[in-house]
Amino acid sequence: MKLISATALAVFALTTGLPAAAQQGYPNKAIRVIVPFAAGSTTDIIARAITDKMSQSMGQPIVVDNRGGASGTIGQAAVATAAPDGYTIMIHSSSHTVSPSTFAKLSFDTVNDFAAVTPISSTPNVLVIAPSKNIKTLPALVANAKANPGKMNFASAGQGSATHLNAEKFKMAANIDAMNIPFKGSAEAVTEVLAGRVDYYFSPIAPVIGQIKEGQLLALAVGSPRRASALPDVPTTAEAGVPGSEFNFWIGMMAPAKTPRDVVNRLHDEVVKALATPEVKERFLKLGADAWTLKPEQFDAYIKDEIKSNAALVKAAGLQITN
Repeated sequence: MKLISATALAVFALTTGLPAAAQQGYPNKAIRVIVPFAAGSTTDIIARAITDKMSQSMGQPIVVDNRGGASGTIGQAAVATAAPDGYTIMIHSSSHTVSPSTFAKLSFDTVNDFAAVTPISSTPNVLVIAPSKNIKTLPALVANAKANPGKMNFASAGQGSATHLNAEKFKMAANIDAMNIPFKGSAEAVTEVLAGRVDYYFSPIAPVIGQIKEGQLLALAVGSPRRASALPDVPTTAEAGVPGSEFNFWIGMMAPAKTPRDVVNRLHDEVVKALATPEVKERFLKLGADAWTLKPEQFDAYIKDEIKSNAALVKAAGLQITN
């Protein structure tokens, strides 16, 4: 029988139009996952929890590469210009849909330079406050802010971050005047709220769940559309009397645009598989994260819609645009 050369096989692959990744048996080497935030951030923790299981299932190392800075845009740019072969992907937060409105110029196109794979989790923010403030309910916080216009402040994990947008949406819905105090990340923000130097913070649950349970912080409400599984007794901001304040903080996976569809679908299926494992379910419960997935085309549409809604929020809130 006549042997077919490697060159002939390559030509056959090209002429039949089959993706190169499929021809080579994706994956056949390590996969790099860029996380546009520092190690230890909620996005980073979620990324490591999911990729540990994906690595086992896919039979290849998956290496997390933290590229923090500039509200996530440094990491986004690295993925946007990476080869679309499935070996460089991104796990980012809903800040992905904020940057088009908070940066005057970006080196990438948030819609056209990425292929959505799937959201991984919906991770509610929880409004926390120090007990020393003597404000025990959300209506009490709103009443205090209205009685002292412009005197209350709130922490955020950076200008234009999801924590910032959540607080701005709440502020507008509650019709209160409060000042944003941006920090480099959640760790600094939580420290300042604990000390009472900042009034409140819409924090991801993971960095504050311990302090809430120990009574060092009070959880007044969650900013999500639904209650958080980790804090089932804490109402949503809408339930607590501020309708229209809901903000969905998500973490999801994306790849460079033009990544072969079979690779995108494989990554989607591997995330779904990993989320179903007892180990990931347990880690998510401790983090206050709820598993959430969509088909790639659904996630693409969701991202486009959220970019538009966040643009309206940024404009209405009068947020400063970064040059």
